Amino acid sequence: MFRSRSWFGGGWGRPKNPHSLEHLKYLYNVLSRNQTVSEHNRGLLVETLRSIAEILIWGDQNDSSVFDFFLEKNMLSFFLRIMRQRSGGSSFVCVQLLQTLNILFENIRNETSLYYLLSNNHVNSIIVHKFDFSDEEVMAYYISFLKTLSLKLNAHTIHFFYNEHTNDFPLYTEAIKFFNHPESMVRIAVRTLTLNVYKVEDASMLAFIRDRTAAPYFSNIVWFIGKHIQELDACVRNDADHQSQNRLADLVAEHLDHLHYLNDILCLNITDLNHVLTDHLLHKLLIPLYIYSLTTVKRPGADALTKALNQKFSLNESNGGISHELSAGKVSCVVALFLLSQVCLIISHSPLVQTLAWIVLKTDRSIFDRGVDKLLESYEMEMGQSGQKDEASGSEISFKDDVVEEQRNITDEEKQRLATTPTEGENVSEKPFLETVYNALDCSENDYAALFALSLLYAMAYNKGIMPDINEQVLKPKKTYTSKKDVRYTYNTHLVDKLLYIVLLSCQPSCRVRLVTLELALKLLVQLVMADGKSVLLECHKLTIESAKTQSTALLRNFYKSEEIFLDMFEHEYCDMSKSSLNVEWLCMDSAILLPPTGTPMTGIDFTKRLPCGEVSCDFSEVERARRAIRVFFLVRSVVLTLNGEMETQLPLTNPQSCVQIDQALDLSISRYNSDLIACVVLWKDGTKTRRFLVIDVLQLILVEPDTKRLGWGVAKLVGFLQDIEVTGDKDDSRCLHITIHRPLSGTTTNRVPLLSAKFVFDDNIRCMAAKQRLTKGRIKARQKKMQHIARLLEIPGQSGPPSPAFVGGGLYNRPSGRGMRDHRPFALSRGPGFATPRWESPPGVTHRTDEMRRHRDSDPKINPKKDDRTPNRSRDSSSSRTKSREGSPRLPRPRSEEIPLELIKKGPNSVVEVAPKITIVPRPQVKEESEEEAAKKPEEVEPDVSISSEETSFIASERNSKKGGNVETV
Repeated sequence: MFRSRSWFGGGWGRPKNPHSLEHLKYLYNVLSRNQTVSEHNRGLLVETLRSIAEILIWGDQNDSSVFDFFLEKNMLSFFLRIMRQRSGGSSFVCVQLLQTLNILFENIRNETSLYYLLSNNHVNSIIVHKFDFSDEEVMAYYISFLKTLSLKLNAHTIHFFYNEHTNDFPLYTEAIKFFNHPESMVRIAVRTLTLNVYKVEDASMLAFIRDRTAAPYFSNIVWFIGKHIQELDACVRNDADHQSQNRLADLVAEHLDHLHYLNDILCLNITDLNHVLTDHLLHKLLIPLYIYSLTTVKRPGADALTKALNQKFSLNESNGGISHELSAGKVSCVVALFLLSQVCLIISHSPLVQTLAWIVLKTDRSIFDRGVDKLLESYEMEMGQSGQKDEASGSEISFKDDVVEEQRNITDEEKQRLATTPTEGENVSEKPFLETVYNALDCSENDYAALFALSLLYAMAYNKGIMPDINEQVLKPKKTYTSKKDVRYTYNTHLVDKLLYIVLLSCQPSCRVRLVTLELALKLLVQLVMADGKSVLLECHKLTIESAKTQSTALLRNFYKSEEIFLDMFEHEYCDMSKSSLNVEWLCMDSAILLPPTGTPMTGIDFTKRLPCGEVSCDFSEVERARRAIRVFFLVRSVVLTLNGEMETQLPLTNPQSCVQIDQALDLSISRYNSDLIACVVLWKDGTKTRRFLVIDVLQLILVEPDTKRLGWGVAKLVGFLQDIEVTGDKDDSRCLHITIHRPLSGTTTNRVPLLSAKFVFDDNIRCMAAKQRLTKGRIKARQKKMQHIARLLEIPGQSGPPSPAFVGGGLYNRPSGRGMRDHRPFALSRGPGFATPRWESPPGVTHRTDEMRRHRDSDPKINPKKDDRTPNRSRDSSSSRTKSREGSPRLPRPRSEEIPLELIKKGPNSVVEVAPKITIVPRPQVKEESEEEAAKKPEEVEPDVSISSEETSFIASERNSKKGGNVETV
């Protein structure tokens, strides 16, 4: 009646606890009763396998008896029996079986449990089993299982996989069969597995790999990369219209994966493997296919290489190989330069990259004609002679003293000869590879090949695996001693001439040099002429780079306009360039630069990697050409400052250190913040209300909250630049303003993300109008100040002097008289309230023409009996004799808002301000509070009370009155 739950009792009752030994015994019963896979029981077997893996993982961490039972019953043998069946549904069960093994080995943490699983050699039997790899799921889980096993390899577990007696290593040998699998995931897994194998420090295993698999495996990799390069070259040749960018991007990414994989192997510093791999790369790939493609001369053995490549991979066409034949065993010069740049940027193995650098920079044409083997022999002989010279020089007592002794009696002509690099005295045409690189730097038509030539030179100059003595001849300055104290630096003037020509060409209005090419040329120029932290440029080259700076300034001067977009572009481009400099390695990862330069933004290529839009009549083209001119100006200016040893002092336009930051405490009693302090209520879009004080600084709008700890102080809660604000009135409520503060532009698009967009409610319409006026006027002033700063940078005539007093945060603000210059404005902006206009200030002085009553009073002899129209300097005398404050400073007018009628404001009889005759930009007058002493000396006048203080600002007003009261003398 009651059935036993014991595994040996034959009971079928399922245990309630799935994580227990009893449950594993139950699952073992299920497997023993269903050893033959069929359509009916395959679902049961899949669930059983999944549950077994789950219990084993639990037992690894909680109960060791689980693994004891698993090994006692040899349950892995059931897995092998299931895999070897060819009945219906076995493939479905094999997928679950591989997944179970993968999960099991991936989650095992106990080494003892791992050893139990790897014992009895069942895992190796599973590895060599002939699965149906045409099933994608089987292939995916199988290669994932192998990769998981490779992660468990170490000096102890390696003996479970490598059998030294039988000289067999199935985990490695089975995996490398898929190195050229069509699926990229499989190829990546194979590379990961091989690296994990190479990392294991076991001499017998590494000897097996070297003797049995290294040569064929590395040879197959090299041939596969060569075929892949031919496909990449064909894609570049046939995609001049940028229609196959995705395919090209995949090919470039695959080549980068190959190079990183090879570099990872070389970085393991396994001498035997590195020797085999380097030999295959140099003889079968890098020299015959990469370097020899730089020349137009057909190299010896090209036909044989082409025939071998086509014959080697003709068998792979059915497996996704390429059907077209190789083009004479070579690729285009542009592709060769691009690939060599990637090699020198990624691989740092000294024997490999140093050989490549010597061949490119030093190979003579006579050696070039003899073939690859003679080329390598010549390099080995050169290095051997160089090593002997180094040993001989090391035995000398003092190398510097010897050099000084030899050059003690040299003439000036000989000194000048020493100042030239060895490459100048030699005929570049006798060096075929270097000649190709130099010829590629010609940007007369375009910079297509020049960008890759610069990338190759830069990569060789910064590769740590290349010895300095090779680079000193071409890519770095060389130090020589002409006397005991005189040190002379020499550099490659021929290459510098080429680079300076690119820089000069980039400063022309209609050049076809991309920004990335210019920046890379300037980086290489600095590398060539900077030694020991200083520039060693010759005078002629200094004049050339200064001329380039002048031309770049003149080019940008043509785009200097009053439109707001110019200022936004100028600041955005500077900010974007300041964030990060050019990364050449990232540049060479971009497949888009392999295609001919284009000028349309529709390709999605970054602006610096393409030409500006070519349609002259298009507004967008004008914007892109202006952006390019701005960046050229910044790049050339930065390099000139670096070569001159100077620091940048004029950029950025806004100094972040001088700006108010959020949560910064402000003393609201000082005139800088108190003069424009207005209380308001900020209505946010979510309906919340916040009481704040609006402070308008020289460049910023600040929302302040009173400081609860210090009287008269406030804390900045929101800060935005005045140049980025938009102010609109509310049609329904005259006390409200809609204010939007935009963030800085993130590009040329007009879609700007607002920093603040809220409704501001003031106490009355007087304060609302005053706030609107000050915000509008502050925005205009802030933008004009920066535009004047840009004008001084560009050396525009009339803007070279100091900034106007209106933009230094203080000084005397005056409204000049005279109508001759009223409409002369340097910027075509719509005139708003308080707009500052340049006017000619007449020598006798300036008066306010809006106050008719004061003008009549000044001309009345009863009020002004001493006035004499015949005195030419009467206004100046009156200005000099008028009442001063206690500190001796001239009395300033009191601030007033625009909505107050001017007829209601009374002025003193001598309110005339003297200003030197000049053209300046001044705002509307702001009036300062006068002291009680001055008020007592003036005639008694009736002035309307237009105070805009409220009870929220009473804490500031009370403190100000207390300060003023302390300074008043009692009569």
